[in-house]
Amino acid sequence: MTLESAQKRVDDWIKTTGVRYFSELTNMAILTEEVGELARLMARKYGDQSFKENEKNSDLGDEMADVLWVLICLANQTGIDLTNALEKNFDKKTSRDSQRHKQNKKLQ
Repeated sequence: MTLESAQKRVDDWIKTTGVRYFSELTNMAILTEEVGELARLMARKYGDQSFKENEKNSDLGDEMADVLWVLICLANQTGIDLTNALEKNFDKKTSRDSQRHKQNKKLQ
């Protein structure tokens, strides 16, 4: 699945099953909530926190997909082509960071 097709599929789903998009501000709040759920799982799986009994079957991929879903909703609502935005972001990072990480003594 490409970013373009993901944006289209989410849009189609929202318009048929989801009725309509939540407002941009509501989706921003939902995105923050979903990132929090991902952070909680990461803290338990890779950090020092232990799982609560009801969290033991949590799925890291599903939590990441929830974040991506809401991000795609926001992109669709605001007219952002994520493929184009990501290409531009690669260009920015490549020109800005072409030597920075290689010269970072902390990474060697």
